[in-house]
Amino acid sequence: MAVTIDKDACIGCGACVGGCPVGALSMDDEGKSVCDEGTCIDCGACVSTCPVSAISQ
Repeated sequence: MAVTIDKDACIGCGACVGGCPVGALSMDDEGKSVCDEGTCIDCGACVSTCPVSAISQ
């Protein structure tokens, strides 16, 4: 199961994108983080990388 991203809390910093070891995260057209569920390995690296706790498992 992929992570959940709170779009309202996401500040668009991109920290999670750089923190994902498999490249499952990217930024959408609105500058918010989005997760590719097919690529996500549910490791939690992005959860601990997000400075505003916008990502959860």
